[in-house]
Amino acid sequence: MGRMQSFERITVVQAARDLFWDKGFDAASLADLEAATGLKRSSIYHAFGSKRGLFDAAVEDYQDTVIRPRLRILTGAGAGAGVGVGPSAGRASLIAYFAELRSAVCALPEDSPRRGCLLVNCAAGLAAHDDPARQVVDDYRSELTRALQDALRAAGSAPGESGPDCAPERARTLASLGMSAMLLARVNAAESVALLDTALDQIRAWFPQDAPAAG
Repeated sequence: MGRMQSFERITVVQAARDLFWDKGFDAASLADLEAATGLKRSSIYHAFGSKRGLFDAAVEDYQDTVIRPRLRILTGAGAGAGVGVGPSAGRASLIAYFAELRSAVCALPEDSPRRGCLLVNCAAGLAAHDDPARQVVDDYRSELTRALQDALRAAGSAPGESGPDCAPERARTLASLGMSAMLLARVNAAESVALLDTALDQIRAWFPQDAPAAG
């Protein structure tokens, strides 16, 4: 097989990505990958080195096209992050992030291969016995938690609140709710939405919109 053109590589990687997203690394067979990508296994090995090489390319594409655009909502670079700067923008970015997750869960039919989160699904499979995959998943958790902390700090303190920084604990709570919701989205979309609603309700309780700024 000759050098794969960039547009063809993207098509192949994203087809494989959706298969891995749906079935997981272990359950996606080479025959499945051949059917999904339209490539023979010899071509897959030539282009990506191995099934694992194709999986790594799929994970990289997922991070670039799904994860990082969502995280930009929290960092203020996304269109849904609200307007302006200061506490109202921090609160808005948190709400926009979880509202976007909620919309994604609600929009997908039960037979969609894109239910939940590829990395969270990986955490329940390959990452349990594979150090590089475990590192990718934990890096995602860390990146999400940091972005949530930044948005929480931008939102400021709740009225009358004082004492130690609450952002790390709150970020851990929100990250856990978000990742749990993405895992549940594969088996119970209604419960996934309920967890995301819990996150949204908690953000609104921490930062009431009509409350005066603390300080």
